[in-house]
This record gives sequence, C-alpha cells and structure tokens, in this order.
Amino acid sequence: MRDFIAGAIGGAFGIMVGYPLDTVKVRIQTQKSYSGLWHCIYATYKLEKLPGFFRGLSMSMSTVSVSSSVSFGTYRSCLHSLCKLRYGSAEAKASNLDIFLSGCAAGTVRVFVTSPTDMAKVRLQTQTQPHPSLSRSCFASKPKYQGTVHCLRMVVQEEGFLGLYRGCSALIFRDCPSFATYFLTYEVLREWLAPAGPSNPEILGVLLSGGFAGMLAWTVATPMDVIKSRLQVDAASKPKYRGVIHCITKSVKQEGIKVLFKGLGLNCLRAFPVNMVVFFTYEFILTLTKQLSL
Repeated sequence: MRDFIAGAIGGAFGIMVGYPLDTVKVRIQTQKSYSGLWHCIYATYKLEKLPGFFRGLSMSMSTVSVSSSVSFGTYRSCLHSLCKLRYGSAEAKASNLDIFLSGCAAGTVRVFVTSPTDMAKVRLQTQTQPHPSLSRSCFASKPKYQGTVHCLRMVVQEEGFLGLYRGCSALIFRDCPSFATYFLTYEVLREWLAPAGPSNPEILGVLLSGGFAGMLAWTVATPMDVIKSRLQVDAASKPKYRGVIHCITKSVKQEGIKVLFKGLGLNCLRAFPVNMVVFFTYEFILTLTKQLSL
C-alpha cells in the first residue's frame, strides 16, 4: 500500500513540472504547422498565452496520480511475488530480469487505466484556442472540446465506447518496454549512486537515478509515442490510419524515418526533471510512511 500511495503523490508532483513541455511535444508530433520546438512554443504562446500550455491539465493531475500509483504499486507487487516464487522470500534481492519483467507488467496494467484520459489529453492539447484577450470575430466559434469530461462524452457519442481506447495498442507497445527500461535503469543506477539503502537513500543519487531513468525510458518510448498520438487524434469518420502498422508505414513513407523520433529531444529534456521529482517524492513518502509505522 505504501508504494501505491508514494507513487500517486510522486506522479502528481511530476506532472506539474513537465506538463507544458508535454503539450509542446504532442503538438510537434501530430501537427505539421510547426517547424520546431521554439516555433511551437512561440506560436502557442502568441495565440493562447500561458493557458495554452496547460490544456487538459486538471483531469491529467488526477489520472496521472492514479496511473502512477498503479505503475509503482503493480511493479513492487510483481517484484515481491517473483522474489517469493523464485527465492522463497519477498525481501530477497531481485535480479535484473525480475525487475525488467515487473516493469513490463506495470506498463501493461497502466495502459488500461490511462488510455481514455490520455486520448482526451492529446485531443485537448492539439486543439488550439485563442486566449480571450486575442479573440476576434474570426475566432468566434467555440472549440469542439470544452474540457476533459466534455471531450470524453463527445468521443463516446461519436465513436462509441471503444473510441476511448483509440491508440491503445500503440500505448501498450510504448509502455511495456519503456516501463521495463524505466524501473531497471532506476534500480541499477540507484544501487550504484545511492547505496545507503531504501531506509535512508542518498538524495543526489535518487535524483540522478530518476532523471536518467526517465530519459532512457522516453528514448525507448518515443517512436510508439508518436504513433499513439497520431492514432488518438485521427478522426473516426474519415480515418487516415487503419491501425498501428499502417500508421507507421504511412508516416515513414511521407516524412521519413525521422518522424518516429519527433519530440525525442523534448521528451528527454522534460523527462529528466520530471522523474527526478517523481522518484525523490516516491522515496521520501516511502521513508516517511515507514518511520510513521514504527
């Protein structure tokens, strides 16, 4: 239970740090109107001001807390079960394979919790809406989605319940290997950089381990993240893509292999501070709850 609680709080703090860059990343991946990172930031701010970088944040705060809780809780539960099964004790030292398999399980379970809200987040982030101070008659029409809940309702009305899971297969291909990489990298680096043990981890070691784990995980995840985002914003009435494979082949044919790495630098730039915060908060809450239970 401590891992579920610590994961939830760590996820909430992490998303507050990284959400603006996540919005920019999604727009670069799904829209061809931006020539690069700074052009996207400038265009978003010019048209929408600061609120444009935080579209869909309210629902994401709660859902990321839940998904982070599920990820960390599932990971630790699977790791304890594997250790008990293989070594006879849940507290036995886990092998790298145990950590990798537990990370895969955490990423897979997470998908079924986050897919609907992730789809709504992406659609809100790719929906440009002028800031009220910049509104003119040409901007008089209301945006299609008025918020996260409204977006989810509209998707169900237009595409049916399964529309909430558009891009789910790509999300599985993204999260399963990336979370395995995420937890394995963190555990290996933490053992090396913060050898003081889970009861009193070295702060700098935890921060660096979390930051590098996030960067490496997003390096693995970015190609399928691009495909996932494109499938999620694809219109159900006139879809451009028939599925994951078709989306990959069509995107690569039109834009080259580099399309699969759109936003990679931005993902890594965002992932380092975000996951520093996530793992530092996670370890802090674990230590605190253990001390309170003594």
